[in-house]
Amino acid sequence: MAITRSRRRIAATRIAASARELLDASTLCAIATVRADGSAHVNTAYFAWSPDLEIVWMSERQATHSRNIRGNPSVAIAVYDSRQTWGEPDRGIQLFGTAHEAEGEEGVGARTLYARRFPRLADADFGAYRFYRFRPRRLKLFDERALGPATFVTARVGAGSLLEWEQTEVYRSDA
Repeated sequence: MAITRSRRRIAATRIAASARELLDASTLCAIATVRADGSAHVNTAYFAWSPDLEIVWMSERQATHSRNIRGNPSVAIAVYDSRQTWGEPDRGIQLFGTAHEAEGEEGVGARTLYARRFPRLADADFGAYRFYRFRPRRLKLFDERALGPATFVTARVGAGSLLEWEQTEVYRSDA
């Protein structure tokens, strides 16, 4: 398998539209954090997202990933529809950035955002849980229906959550 860089730039508006559609495709995400010894840890969680592509989830403070975030805020998140069929057009998004426990007004805002996606939260008591907020600095998406087969697009998330295309990669079979 060869990976080639394409000179094909993708417009920020097209990247943003694809990213939002991909974040809507699933309510579950995989959250990768870094343990104190430098090893990786992954956890699955329900999530909500904002128009700024920030992601929020709730978790118990003593969960491994929550402790990892307190020690090292570097986080990667993957979202994809697990009902996809191998060999058919695939799609998914990976986001890279930092996360922290949302406290005070920020915590209230995170809860509000989460409750919009999961209305039953309003009637539940999750006293031991806290909300966490993730801010992406970079994202990588693949959406074969929109971008073409085996095409991955990377973008930087800049000031005001504006997306800026960085690169397009195409994976090619050696066959």
